[in-house]
Amino acid sequence: MAVAVSLNVTAQSIQIRLEKHPSNREQFAAEYLQKKLSKLGYIVGKRGKYKIYLAQAKDTTGLKKEGFTIISKENKIKVTGNDGSGVIYACNEIAERVYRQGNLKFPAQIKDAPEMVLRGSCVGLQKTTYLPGHGVYEYPYTPQNFPWFYDKAQWIKYLDMMVDNRMNSLYLWNGHPFASLVRLKDYPFAVEVDSATFKKNEEMFSFLTKEADRRGIFVIQMFYNIIVSKPFADHYGIQTQDRHRPITPLISDYTRKSIAAFIKKYPNVGLLVCLGEAIDTYDDDVEWFTKTIIPGVKDGLKALGRTDEPPILLRAHDTDCEMVMKAALPLYHNLYTMHKYNGESLTTYQPRGPWSQMHRDLAALGTTHIENVHVLANLEPWRWSSPDFIQKAVQAMHNIHHANALHLYPQASYWDWPYTADKLPNGGREYQLDRDWMWYKAWARYAWDCHRDRKDEIKYWNKVLSDYYGLKDTLNISNGRNGILAAYEESGEIAPKLLRRFGITEGNRQTLLLGMKISQLVNPYKYTIYPGFYESCGPEGEKLIEYVEKEWKHQPHVGELPLDIVNQTEAHGDRSVA
Repeated sequence: MAVAVSLNVTAQSIQIRLEKHPSNREQFAAEYLQKKLSKLGYIVGKRGKYKIYLAQAKDTTGLKKEGFTIISKENKIKVTGNDGSGVIYACNEIAERVYRQGNLKFPAQIKDAPEMVLRGSCVGLQKTTYLPGHGVYEYPYTPQNFPWFYDKAQWIKYLDMMVDNRMNSLYLWNGHPFASLVRLKDYPFAVEVDSATFKKNEEMFSFLTKEADRRGIFVIQMFYNIIVSKPFADHYGIQTQDRHRPITPLISDYTRKSIAAFIKKYPNVGLLVCLGEAIDTYDDDVEWFTKTIIPGVKDGLKALGRTDEPPILLRAHDTDCEMVMKAALPLYHNLYTMHKYNGESLTTYQPRGPWSQMHRDLAALGTTHIENVHVLANLEPWRWSSPDFIQKAVQAMHNIHHANALHLYPQASYWDWPYTADKLPNGGREYQLDRDWMWYKAWARYAWDCHRDRKDEIKYWNKVLSDYYGLKDTLNISNGRNGILAAYEESGEIAPKLLRRFGITEGNRQTLLLGMKISQLVNPYKYTIYPGFYESCGPEGEKLIEYVEKEWKHQPHVGELPLDIVNQTEAHGDRSVA
């Protein structure tokens, strides 16, 4: 017995059939495919010229998670997902192929599965200014702070974007989210929002996690440590955060119970833990992670009677991640590590040096290591989406860093989500999803498969860009790319090259496109070059001050040189507008 998704019938009609008692993800897959095919001009009905059968594999032995098989014979298409997410991604594959080729004539068999196990993007519940009486990262979930958080239609648009791009993890960044989402019996005064807002937050977070789950997306809540809520801090006469404060039984108990209540209340959520910036020593990091955070998660699971382990992700930022992980792995198995790809900018697809070694060391622990494409200080505020650069960067994540997962920041304006810096003709502000759609599409595409043939990719992006902008697919003389693709890829080399050869840091204290002072350019040491920056964030080469000194002393040069980068970036700029 099967269930049909029904509409009217025409000569170009399609029937989508589900097995009896389909899962939530299978049901979503059918709805998703119906919507996509309808938009492409087909009509989905109870009977049709084509029949598409959706099911999950009965025996998953040896099958890769989220993979799928599509078997086509005449007018029958059978989809078998390795799991519910695999069914969704198979439907995405069908819709993509129909879009590209204009029909349902597929090869006899199509098999695919993702290379990266986590492919996700983040949204910051952060602001560009501090709240009165609060420290950095401390922003309660309220309609005043984040009106967009309560916009269900906007969340559905975001989640559907993730499905279109086969992304499976959504990260929410905040300093201390628990006091906006759970109420503790022992610390009822710790809640940071009023009762009406608390109720809204419960409803919204439940809505978000439910809608994400049916799309195969795991919501992962990020938080910094050690931060407590302002009402809690005021009650006990302490600071919300203090880097030099020792761990106390009171603060540990409050945080442990907050995490347990969160896990109990929102079972489809994981945690991303930052042990940096508000905790004192590496030994404190180990103690806090193993004696407060992990026990809190276990307490929540025990209350639910669960024996599985939701994911806990540990950032390498401002901690000895390897030291913490070695202490934690005997206690909890579903752990991941995360580290910034090029720091807080995007500088190269040839990473090397001590920072790359840190990635490899974390990957060698035996857990999945995640690449964090973080902040992008050198790309702001302009749009940037170079498929060629991104594909090579993802290849480097695999081959050089030994990572197998992606965490993606917005391309610009992380602190001002959901808006870009752009103004629309009507005076409104442009949404990031509307402006930077290609940023998400490209990173997700290569997180799924970074080994796609370059010639095929040029054809793919030519069509995507031509269709998006309503242009004829007029080719540029530059390697068969149309003008828009050439502009993205040529201009996409400029900011990375300039920063890695002339900058003082990859960090967000230098927003490159705001410019540099002459003294920064000629004597970067005066402004403290960030340790490891030049050794890690680009090919071997010389700073401008080193180049001039060698020229003066008639010494041989090594690697990538400043004047070469000047010439290259000028050439990239010329080709981008050719």
